[in-house]
Amino acid sequence: MTTARQLVDKLWSYCDVLRDDGVGVIEYTEQLTYLLFLKMADERAKRPLKAERIIPEEYSWDRLVQATGNDLELEYTRILNGLAREEGVIGTIFRKAQNRVTDPAKLRRLVVDLIGKENWSQTGTDINGDAYEGLLAKGASDKGSGAGQYFTPRALIQAIVDVVDPGVDDRVTDPACGTGGFLLVAHEHASANVNEMTPNQRHNLQHSFAHGVELVDGTARLAAMNLLLHGMGSSNGDSLIDVRDSLSADTGERWSVVLSNPPFGRKSSVTMMGADGRESRDDREIERQDFVATTSNKQLNFVQHIMTILETNGRAAVVLPDNVLFEGGAGETIRRKLLTDYDLHTMLRLPTGIFYAQGVKANVLFFDRKMARPGRPWTQKLWVYDLRTNKHFTLKQNPLTRADLDDFVDNYRVGERENRKESERWKAFTYDEIVARDKANLDITWLRDKSLEDLASLPSPDVIAREIVEDLTAAQSLMTQESLLALTPNDEANALSARKYVREFGRQHVFQLRPDRQHERTQLDEKERARIAFESEPTFAHLQERYRGGERLKTTALTETYPLSQFRLDQPDALILFWGQEGKFYVSLQDRFIPEQDVQVISLSGPVRSG
Repeated sequence: MTTARQLVDKLWSYCDVLRDDGVGVIEYTEQLTYLLFLKMADERAKRPLKAERIIPEEYSWDRLVQATGNDLELEYTRILNGLAREEGVIGTIFRKAQNRVTDPAKLRRLVVDLIGKENWSQTGTDINGDAYEGLLAKGASDKGSGAGQYFTPRALIQAIVDVVDPGVDDRVTDPACGTGGFLLVAHEHASANVNEMTPNQRHNLQHSFAHGVELVDGTARLAAMNLLLHGMGSSNGDSLIDVRDSLSADTGERWSVVLSNPPFGRKSSVTMMGADGRESRDDREIERQDFVATTSNKQLNFVQHIMTILETNGRAAVVLPDNVLFEGGAGETIRRKLLTDYDLHTMLRLPTGIFYAQGVKANVLFFDRKMARPGRPWTQKLWVYDLRTNKHFTLKQNPLTRADLDDFVDNYRVGERENRKESERWKAFTYDEIVARDKANLDITWLRDKSLEDLASLPSPDVIAREIVEDLTAAQSLMTQESLLALTPNDEANALSARKYVREFGRQHVFQLRPDRQHERTQLDEKERARIAFESEPTFAHLQERYRGGERLKTTALTETYPLSQFRLDQPDALILFWGQEGKFYVSLQDRFIPEQDVQVISLSGPVRSG
């Protein structure tokens, strides 16, 4: 019997062959989506018992395998176009489908050798679904593939689902579902005692338990197929995945469980097509009557949307970046609403190095919706688990595993939260303590980095360098102004990288750190040199020293009541790295004026500590 691991390796090996033809991981996975569906539909039509034809004969697998040479490519394209016009899941999977494998010989090998030789139904959907997920995981870990944007670490999803504990009678949704990871694990969790379920419960578990919304056609297609391979929904029924923008409106539907990792990046935007055919993106603020604050910050809007769609006594778990915890204005308004009208009972502070997007600092917020009771906040205690301090993970050498989250899951005490007890990494903060913090700031830390107490235990320079780069990468990911920053401990590497990109993008868009040495070995003309970044021109060694001292990146909103001058008085040692205004962020430079107010600054400063 072919194992999931063998299937992944087999399918992945051919991905490398197709790269020479310009077919990337996502495009390749989409082609597998089409072909796997056709093959499994053919197997269902030919099974001895309860045979069912879900694909019209004119678009069947047999029509495809009978074609040869150039006719194969033409037949494949005809089938894709025809199925795109079908209803339900079929229409979702094949929506806007295109053939990316234009070489008939390679297409023939993909159809006959890779897909056609496997009986995808005989071994059951689990193994094939696992193989499909494994392929997506491989794609996500492959640098430059673009697949990482769709993938949340499975170990994290499993831990979140374990503590939220969705059951067979729940209705679960993910308003930014990607390829459906949360829905798949929730379904697996709820199916643990399937033999003890009533026929009606088993039917609901397959057809109405899970629902997802995805904005991107290609990703929605992957999710629909992924769910189908795992036994969710039916091929000829309605799709469990809606292709639309979750934030555009409240549909009125409510869910008992919401699990989500909304897309990172600060701005909500729409793509506009001009008369000249050029595309541009228009940043937009989301205005909805059910929202308590109007903002263009996508994560804050997703938090508000989830607050709306959660039914009374429903449970939510949402992965969010650090800026949601401390951003002022709309951020503060939403946090106070969440603390008052909902029970924000748990926060998991995630380590860096676990997402395919480098430098991401994220948290998981767990909250329940309650009946309105004016004047009495529902949040009594916020329990915070710190999995970040003194934790170092990487995607390959030291990846996050489910075992790394066991202590959090054990301390969560599913079904008996009233019996929680504090530990080194697990602390409770009362409602009064939280709302007394500036802007109801949830960026709470209490553990001290062990390396700061024992110089002998300092991380290696490579580890410190990686953390600095991750912090700055996370900051740059918030930007809408495109720029490049050469940042490594090697001055010569910085200079050479900068020269390359200066020639391509222009000096105004390329920056580097001031060299540690007075003179670089690499001699470059002034026009080939990048601009020196940051207002005090720190060297890498200077940044490293500040990082050793416990300083981290913080975002501060400057307003009329809290201008830049006051910020500098309050934090005289803070190093301003970036500043933003009107949706654009800039690298901080000595020769560039920073406005006093109506601006955000990203600075390197000492940690904010509780108590």
